[in-house]
Amino acid sequence: MDTKLAEEGFDDIKPHYANIFTFVPPEGMQVSQLTELAHVRKQSMTQTIEELEQLGYVERRPDPGDKRGKLVFLTERGKKVSPIARAAGRLVDQHWAEMTSAEEIEGLRKALRSVLAATTRQTQG
Repeated sequence: MDTKLAEEGFDDIKPHYANIFTFVPPEGMQVSQLTELAHVRKQSMTQTIEELEQLGYVERRPDPGDKRGKLVFLTERGKKVSPIARAAGRLVDQHWAEMTSAEEIEGLRKALRSVLAATTRQTQG
């Protein structure tokens, strides 16, 4: 993953930044929501957002639904990361499927989606 991202000019992305690229929807998201989804402390998430903002991957804008809040959005540069990461992930999937089977990899993917869905439900409910 790191190699592919670096080849495409994204050599400044650290592993813990993945939470942001994974969770921020096109309509933006508050830091508190990101904190819950990523299961990290608010201070850690705020620091990560600040770092990514300085690198040009995200921007914060006022939340129209909360005068005190801000929403985090991916910038155009930030939006380019996910397709590269997904392509690298597919290569990893292929490699793993060669070691096991495509069916086992699909079972793993389903299990991970279940965990993500359960985590999302917990943070929303």
